[in-house]
Amino acid sequence: MDSIFGIYKPAGPTSHDIIDEIRRITGIKKVGHAGTLDPLAKGVLVVGLGREATRQLAKIVTKEKEYLATVQLGEESTTDDAEGERTKMAPSRFPNEEEVQAALEKFQGEILQTPPIYSAIKIKGRAAYKYARQGQAVRLEPRPVLIKKIELLDYNWPELKIKVVTGPGVYIRSLARDIGKNLSTGGYLKELERIRVGEYRKEGAISLRELENKFTKDFDQIKKDNH
Repeated sequence: MDSIFGIYKPAGPTSHDIIDEIRRITGIKKVGHAGTLDPLAKGVLVVGLGREATRQLAKIVTKEKEYLATVQLGEESTTDDAEGERTKMAPSRFPNEEEVQAALEKFQGEILQTPPIYSAIKIKGRAAYKYARQGQAVRLEPRPVLIKKIELLDYNWPELKIKVVTGPGVYIRSLARDIGKNLSTGGYLKELERIRVGEYRKEGAISLRELENKFTKDFDQIKKDNH
């Protein structure tokens, strides 16, 4: 097995939970990942085993990423995803598909994006979400990011399904929120799947169960070879 590979993270556990499980399975302490996935998100998490591999992750995290996202229109969320407290909006009318397509096109290219306040962005050395969870006001400045492509997959009010190809540093939660604002309906990220990080694709990613089976077989073979 390569020392850098894609794990398919299910929705639920944090990225750190996955790393802890990989440490348990492999017995390797130096394990890292390229690009965090939120607990509700699923998909490709690129993992490095060992010191040399983890050093290479900084380059991998800057590579192109591809996502499938479901945006829930007609509501806003304090976390910009389904984990937060949600507020129903009362739009005067539902946008049609042409209006949705036009809104999506506005977010393609280099844009200024404000990260979610419930994020790991550091403010005076402390993660923004820690201030937000304590009820403190959080102000994050917009920053330039690159959204290479947005494709409308399906629209059936209030759900909007899109495919997004991005450069580094893009928050799909922020994109969902901003699409809702542009349409004057409100919106948050309901579901997210990352299907590619650079050359690491969903089709080539393995599950934790498959990883454990692989290491168990290797360990059993080592025992046979030494008897």
